[in-house]
Amino acid sequence: MAFETIRVEEGEGIAWVTIDRPEKRNALNATVRRELLDGFDSLRERADVRVVIITGAGDKAFVAGADVGEFAGRTPLEQRATMQGRRIFDELAGFPKPVVAMINGFALGGGCELAMACDIRVAARSAKLGQPEIRLGLIPGAGGTQRLPRLIGPGRAMRMVLTGELIDAVEAERIGLVDAVFEDAELRTRTESLAHAMAAHSPVALRLAKTAVRAAQDVALTAGLALERELFITAFASEDMREGVAAFLEKRAAHFRGR
Repeated sequence: MAFETIRVEEGEGIAWVTIDRPEKRNALNATVRRELLDGFDSLRERADVRVVIITGAGDKAFVAGADVGEFAGRTPLEQRATMQGRRIFDELAGFPKPVVAMINGFALGGGCELAMACDIRVAARSAKLGQPEIRLGLIPGAGGTQRLPRLIGPGRAMRMVLTGELIDAVEAERIGLVDAVFEDAELRTRTESLAHAMAAHSPVALRLAKTAVRAAQDVALTAGLALERELFITAFASEDMREGVAAFLEKRAAHFRGR
């Protein structure tokens, strides 16, 4: 597919989705959000793509937030209309394959929310993250008040949302907002290695595992354990499970086909 504001590249089981507006620090506008939906839709059923990495072009920003100029003059009703229907943040959370956010610079506002919707977040040491909407007389509107407390706790989330302060990557890792911090020069190779480590496994098991872990954020423990049990049983219906067990018993590498 031809895109104006993103790039989609694939190889060796991994797809890279790059938001390509470096002159705007990769800010999210309507075109970016629409093309991200289309890009991820194009990867959804691709058997040769097992893991997706999302990042921003250049070395300044992952996504520096929403494109403020786009919504500056909207009325409340106009803004409500733009927030109806499918939203890329929810689509990433529910995407059937693991999604890794490679945070290569500023991840602010909608950029931080986009990263939080991903399954794993890795950051360059120079990256900075935050929810600065309060400085504009706004609040986060794409998950910042909901996903952030689930990741770092309500007190820390309150501080970030109510002050609008930015935090560096090391602090983000300490409080659980990002899962790993790499030196800037190593970010791409280390992120790619992480993605390859996941892509080597059964696509069926990856999908079931993501579903189970995601559910832990939304349901009570008893319901989550029941879901985990059913998904574990579901894995028994897959060819990949039989291949994985056979490979283990035969002391050889498994060859998963996603069936």
